[in-house]
Amino acid sequence: MELLDMELARARQRLNRAERSLERANEMLDEDCGVGINLALCSTIQAAQRRVAEARSRLAKIDPGSTDTAARFEPFGR
Repeated sequence: MELLDMELARARQRLNRAERSLERANEMLDEDCGVGINLALCSTIQAAQRRVAEARSRLAKIDPGSTDTAARFEPFGR
């Protein structure tokens, strides 16, 4: 049981990091930094969204009930 708890903790931590990264990138995009910066941020946001989806998928494999509360961020095309 201890190994499962460690895996759950790691999966939750991975998801939290990915969500924070996505949130920070979205906040930077809301600032008006210029077209070049915004294009780079769009790429960063897409990569962060991918990491969030992968982290949610890993967490769902370990603990299927945990993904209900993890679906907080909207897709990129906001």
